[in-house]
Amino acid sequence: MPNSWLQRIGDFLGGAEQAAKNRAGRTYVVKSGDTLSGIAKAMYGDAGRWPEIFEANKDKIKNPKLIHPGQELRIP
Repeated sequence: MPNSWLQRIGDFLGGAEQAAKNRAGRTYVVKSGDTLSGIAKAMYGDAGRWPEIFEANKDKIKNPKLIHPGQELRIP
């Protein structure tokens, strides 16, 4: 039965899950040649906001000058 109440609940919950992911921020996969300032420029329009990305990813990045292709970074 299309559009059953169960399907509508699932659609609603799926939308809530996506909204939570959007609030949690985006992700970015590092490519060869990327820098945190370059990623900040691309994502925020301001290279000087790179410390925000660094702070959000301290569990993955020990040195902000050393990021590696394939790393998945949270973009707050």
